[in-house]
Amino acid sequence: MRTSFSDALVAAALSDPKVLLLTGDHGYALFDAFRKARPDQYINCGIAEQNMVGVAAGLAKAGFKPIVYGLAAFVPVRVLEQIKIDVCYENLPVILIGDGAGLVYSHLGASHQSTEDIACTRAIPSLTVLSPADRFEMTATMQLALQLASPVYLRVGKSDRGDVHAGPVRLQAGELLQLRKGTQRIALLATGSMVRTALDLTDQGLDAEVWSVPSIKPLSQQQLAEITRRVDCVITLEEHSVMGGLGACVAEEVATHRPLPVCRIGIEDRFSAYCGTWDYLLQEHRLDLPSVKHRIDAFMRRVHDKQAAP
Repeated sequence: MRTSFSDALVAAALSDPKVLLLTGDHGYALFDAFRKARPDQYINCGIAEQNMVGVAAGLAKAGFKPIVYGLAAFVPVRVLEQIKIDVCYENLPVILIGDGAGLVYSHLGASHQSTEDIACTRAIPSLTVLSPADRFEMTATMQLALQLASPVYLRVGKSDRGDVHAGPVRLQAGELLQLRKGTQRIALLATGSMVRTALDLTDQGLDAEVWSVPSIKPLSQQQLAEITRRVDCVITLEEHSVMGGLGACVAEEVATHRPLPVCRIGIEDRFSAYCGTWDYLLQEHRLDLPSVKHRIDAFMRRVHDKQAAP
């Protein structure tokens, strides 16, 4: 997925000299191709992320198209005020890239784990929030972000979980992408790394339709309305807090269309207790495949018992 991100950056810079890449002293190997192709369009702002967003806002007002890169724990979380006031208040075309979202930087502890970035950014007016699941969605979200003349936050999580699409996809703002059809009136809506988990669940026998949600904000009200008319329950999966993330977005929309049970599978309202590998932290937060399957089974039993009650 990072290769697709790098390729999209290079292509954008080659086609438009006003595209600038700003980094907070991160991503050196990732940007080797960019610096070789367009060294004059690369700016290392150093370990000063708040200043970097202010610089990006000034460049955008001068007619440039800045792309700001940092770890998701710092961009957007550390620079939330600058995103709100410097960029979004004036609706400037700045693309913010938060790499390593979720639990990816597992060994570095809570300071580098970003499990609240969707919740933080979706409440800021004018800010589009994107969350690709594989290299094809990465290319599509980058193309969408570059087309929009407004602020964008693009969340990048675990990059090596494999493809969820068979080939390139086209994406419109708000669009959900269907990956599997089901017959049991259950819908799985997942984003980022958890799309792979949703597909694995159906491979292991869960009969459900599977949707990838690369656009968190906006989120297609029409598609969600169509889904809720077709199913009896919705399950959301995300490597993010259940407070204010994809599950909250879906629950809010579902409540306005056809109220039905929504199971929000994500990180509960707590920090990681320990450091370890990414796989270890998925187990700690019950986001590994067996734990997710157990949580869904328990949810489905409750739904069934409620439906069977007189």
